[in-house]
Amino acid sequence: MGIAWFVIIVMPIAGIVLFWMVHVLPEKIAHKRHHPQRDAIQTLCLLSLVFGGLLWPIAWLWAYTKPVAYRGAYGTDKHDDYFHEMGEKAQAGELLEHELARLREELDVMAAKGTLTTELKVLRRDLAAITPQAGSVAAEAAPAASGSKSGGV
Repeated sequence: MGIAWFVIIVMPIAGIVLFWMVHVLPEKIAHKRHHPQRDAIQTLCLLSLVFGGLLWPIAWLWAYTKPVAYRGAYGTDKHDDYFHEMGEKAQAGELLEHELARLREELDVMAAKGTLTTELKVLRRDLAAITPQAGSVAAEAAPAASGSKSGGV
Protein backbone atom coordinates (compact mmCIF):
# COMPACT_ATOMS: atom_id res chain seq x y z
CA MET A 1 0.00 0.00 0.00
CA GLY A 2 2.83 2.42 0.89
CA ILE A 3 4.62 1.88 -2.41
CA ALA A 4 1.43 2.67 -4.32
CA TRP A 5 1.12 6.06 -2.61
CA PHE A 6 4.79 6.72 -3.31
CA VAL A 7 4.29 5.98 -6.99
CA ILE A 8 1.06 8.00 -7.19
CA ILE A 9 2.31 11.10 -5.33
CA VAL A 10 6.10 11.32 -5.35
CA MET A 11 6.99 9.97 -8.80
CA PRO A 12 4.88 12.48 -10.82
CA ILE A 13 6.32 15.35 -8.79
CA ALA A 14 9.86 14.01 -9.29
CA GLY A 15 9.19 13.58 -13.01
CA ILE A 16 7.96 17.16 -13.37
CA VAL A 17 10.93 18.54 -11.44
CA LEU A 18 13.38 16.50 -13.52
CA PHE A 19 11.66 17.61 -16.76
CA TRP A 20 11.90 21.25 -15.64
CA MET A 21 15.55 20.96 -14.57
CA VAL A 22 16.58 19.43 -17.89
CA HIS A 23 14.78 22.17 -19.81
CA VAL A 24 16.51 24.92 -17.86
CA LEU A 25 19.99 23.52 -18.61
CA PRO A 26 20.49 25.38 -21.93
CA GLU A 27 19.63 28.64 -20.19
CA LYS A 28 22.19 27.97 -17.46
CA ILE A 29 24.82 26.99 -20.02
CA ALA A 30 24.21 30.18 -22.00
CA HIS A 31 24.49 32.24 -18.80
CA LYS A 32 27.74 30.55 -17.80
CA ARG A 33 29.26 31.04 -21.25
CA HIS A 34 28.09 34.69 -21.46
CA HIS A 35 26.21 33.91 -24.67
CA PRO A 36 25.14 37.17 -26.36
CA GLN A 37 21.69 35.76 -27.15
CA ARG A 38 21.06 34.36 -23.68
CA ASP A 39 17.65 36.00 -23.37
CA ALA A 40 16.43 34.39 -26.59
CA ILE A 41 17.70 31.00 -25.41
CA GLN A 42 15.81 31.49 -22.15
CA THR A 43 12.64 32.23 -24.10
CA LEU A 44 13.14 29.13 -26.22
CA CYS A 45 13.55 27.04 -23.06
CA LEU A 46 10.24 28.35 -21.73
CA LEU A 47 8.54 27.65 -25.05
CA SER A 48 10.01 24.17 -24.97
CA LEU A 49 8.29 23.54 -21.64
CA VAL A 50 4.98 24.55 -23.20
CA PHE A 51 5.49 22.41 -26.31
CA GLY A 52 6.47 19.28 -24.38
CA GLY A 53 10.20 19.45 -24.96
CA LEU A 54 10.20 19.58 -28.76
CA LEU A 55 12.27 22.78 -28.87
CA TRP A 56 14.75 21.74 -26.17
CA PRO A 57 17.39 20.25 -28.54
CA ILE A 58 17.46 23.52 -30.48
CA ALA A 59 17.99 25.50 -27.27
CA TRP A 60 20.76 23.08 -26.22
CA LEU A 61 22.61 23.48 -29.53
CA TRP A 62 22.10 27.24 -29.54
CA ALA A 63 23.56 27.56 -26.04
CA TYR A 64 26.76 25.80 -27.11
CA THR A 65 27.31 27.72 -30.35
CA LYS A 66 28.70 31.20 -30.84
CA PRO A 67 26.83 33.25 -33.41
CA VAL A 68 29.21 33.84 -36.31
CA ALA A 69 27.89 37.14 -37.60
CA TYR A 70 27.14 38.56 -34.13
CA ARG A 71 30.74 39.61 -33.44
CA GLY A 72 31.01 41.26 -36.82
CA ALA A 73 27.78 43.17 -36.34
CA TYR A 74 28.07 44.15 -32.68
CA GLY A 75 31.81 43.95 -31.99
CA THR A 76 31.56 41.26 -29.32
CA ASP A 77 30.39 37.73 -28.79
CA LYS A 78 29.55 38.16 -25.11
CA HIS A 79 26.41 39.22 -23.25
CA ASP A 80 26.36 42.67 -21.61
CA ASP A 81 26.43 41.05 -18.16
CA TYR A 82 29.96 39.82 -18.88
CA PHE A 83 31.17 43.41 -19.19
CA HIS A 84 29.40 44.45 -16.01
CA GLU A 85 30.95 41.54 -14.07
CA MET A 86 34.42 42.29 -15.43
CA GLY A 87 33.94 46.00 -14.72
CA GLU A 88 33.13 45.25 -11.09
CA LYS A 89 36.26 43.11 -10.86
CA ALA A 90 38.33 45.90 -12.44
CA GLN A 91 36.99 48.50 -10.01
CA ALA A 92 37.80 46.15 -7.13
CA GLY A 93 41.35 45.75 -8.48
CA GLU A 94 40.95 42.03 -9.18
CA LEU A 95 41.91 42.14 -12.87
CA LEU A 96 45.42 41.84 -14.20
CA GLU A 97 46.79 44.46 -16.58
CA HIS A 98 46.29 42.35 -19.70
CA GLU A 99 42.71 41.45 -18.67
CA LEU A 100 41.89 45.12 -18.14
CA ALA A 101 43.47 46.01 -21.49
CA ARG A 102 41.43 43.29 -23.21
CA LEU A 103 38.21 44.55 -21.60
CA ARG A 104 38.98 48.12 -22.70
CA GLU A 105 39.77 46.91 -26.22
CA GLU A 106 36.47 45.01 -26.52
CA LEU A 107 34.52 48.05 -25.32
CA ASP A 108 36.42 50.28 -27.76
CA VAL A 109 35.52 47.99 -30.66
CA MET A 110 31.87 48.05 -29.60
CA ALA A 111 32.00 51.85 -29.32
CA ALA A 112 33.45 52.11 -32.82
CA LYS A 113 30.52 50.05 -34.13
CA GLY A 114 28.06 52.19 -32.16
CA THR A 115 26.60 49.27 -30.22
CA LEU A 116 27.36 50.35 -26.65
CA THR A 117 24.39 50.69 -24.34
CA THR A 118 24.24 53.61 -21.93
CA GLU A 119 25.45 51.43 -19.07
CA LEU A 120 28.40 50.17 -21.11
CA LYS A 121 29.32 53.74 -22.09
CA VAL A 122 29.49 54.62 -18.41
CA LEU A 123 31.52 51.48 -17.74
CA ARG A 124 33.93 52.35 -20.56
CA ARG A 125 34.40 55.83 -19.13
CA ASP A 126 35.00 54.40 -15.64
CA LEU A 127 37.50 51.86 -16.96
CA ALA A 128 39.44 54.60 -18.73
CA ALA A 129 39.96 56.26 -15.33
CA ILE A 130 41.22 53.07 -13.67
CA THR A 131 44.97 52.64 -13.62
CA PRO A 132 45.98 49.01 -13.38
CA GLN A 133 47.99 48.12 -10.34
CA ALA A 134 51.10 46.41 -11.65
CA GLY A 135 50.53 42.76 -10.89
CA SER A 136 48.39 43.29 -7.78
CA VAL A 137 46.70 39.93 -8.21
CA ALA A 138 49.88 38.33 -9.59
CA ALA A 139 51.94 39.66 -6.69
CA GLU A 140 49.58 38.04 -4.21
CA ALA A 141 49.56 34.76 -6.12
CA ALA A 142 53.34 34.57 -6.61
CA PRO A 143 54.29 34.04 -2.93
CA ALA A 144 51.62 31.40 -2.53
CA ALA A 145 52.83 29.57 -5.62
CA SER A 146 56.50 29.79 -4.69
CA GLY A 147 55.76 28.70 -1.12
CA SER A 148 53.96 25.60 -2.31
CA LYS A 149 56.76 24.72 -4.71
CA SER A 150 59.53 25.04 -2.13
CA GLY A 151 57.57 23.26 0.57
CA GLY A 152 57.01 20.17 -1.56
CA VAL A 153 60.64 19.71 -2.65
